[in-house]
Amino acid sequence: MKAQTIKYLWVVLAVAMISENRYVVGQDELRHDYFVYVTCESADEVDVVRFDGVRAVVVHRIPVGFRSTEIEGPHGITLSPDGKYWFLTMAHGIPFGQVYKFSTENNRRLGQVELGLFPATMQISVATGLLHVVNFNLHGDREPSSVSIVDPVEMAEVARIQTGVMPHGSRFSPDGRHHYSAAMMSDTLYEMDALDFEVKRTLKISPKHHHTAHDKLPKGHHKHMAMPTWVQIHPALPRAYVALNGSDEVVEVDLEEWKVRRRFATSEGPYNVEITPEGTRMVVTYKKSGSTGVWDLATGTELVRISHSRQVPHGIAITPDSRYAFVTVEGKGSQPGAVELLDLVHLKRITLVDVAQQASGIAFWKMQLTDR
Repeated sequence: MKAQTIKYLWVVLAVAMISENRYVVGQDELRHDYFVYVTCESADEVDVVRFDGVRAVVVHRIPVGFRSTEIEGPHGITLSPDGKYWFLTMAHGIPFGQVYKFSTENNRRLGQVELGLFPATMQISVATGLLHVVNFNLHGDREPSSVSIVDPVEMAEVARIQTGVMPHGSRFSPDGRHHYSAAMMSDTLYEMDALDFEVKRTLKISPKHHHTAHDKLPKGHHKHMAMPTWVQIHPALPRAYVALNGSDEVVEVDLEEWKVRRRFATSEGPYNVEITPEGTRMVVTYKKSGSTGVWDLATGTELVRISHSRQVPHGIAITPDSRYAFVTVEGKGSQPGAVELLDLVHLKRITLVDVAQQASGIAFWKMQLTDR
């Protein structure tokens, strides 16, 4: 009995140390710096932000526009699993968009590939090593678009698979064998096999409340449409979380039974969703209400709703220790963008740093020990 009690106390102590972002070695406290890459869409710039647990600063400003006659619009960003490379979608290209490859060592451009219209989110499969990029086609005709599959070594498109209308959010399962994408104007979740590039299942997602012809809809809402903008996969359970921008909900999809299991009624305009690496909390940006919610997944309750310094919160990146969330905030008009830091343990905003205009995509880079 004593051994079990001692073991339990050690577990409690370990959790407490992690929640305080410190590891005790002898009499020393080891702390971390956290780094993210942020796309600034209206400035053709990518900023690197460092956060030390107290203060956030921009440590690099990287110009990424390569055409002098237009704003190319850096939108989606992701890193290779080994952290050596970062990839960037340039969404506003004429007539097609591009994906660029850079080195994290010196942020130099190493290659590029032309894809479909308005490439948006992307991720590399840990199973195949291939990069899957959704072609959002924001400015094109309302017709089915696609997912481009890219060899990130050769920077060559190896396949293009048709999905739905305006696919935007996309993520792999933790094992990299299944790719999920949400088509905003088809109200559909797509599951693709990463090994044979075939769409295996589709799930039509309807809003909880169907409006009639006589209903007065809030501004920006579409009658009978859920408008899924993002999908995130749970790190340990067979669950997907889909933000429904049109009906102000996040739905939890059971990936084994392939059906909606729970619905979370949110603030206006849920846009991006992330799950903490330890799997207990969900963070959701509310694009229309200018706030972000932190949810307890076990109870399905919103623990806190945090207002931002300016309008249009967009992307989320959560630190590997589940301690902090970086949130990009676009701003409006001539306002600079911002990256705001949320403490997921104490449920509050810690600090913010201004970045270039229209901060949108964000990707976590590294967590680095510091001797401070």
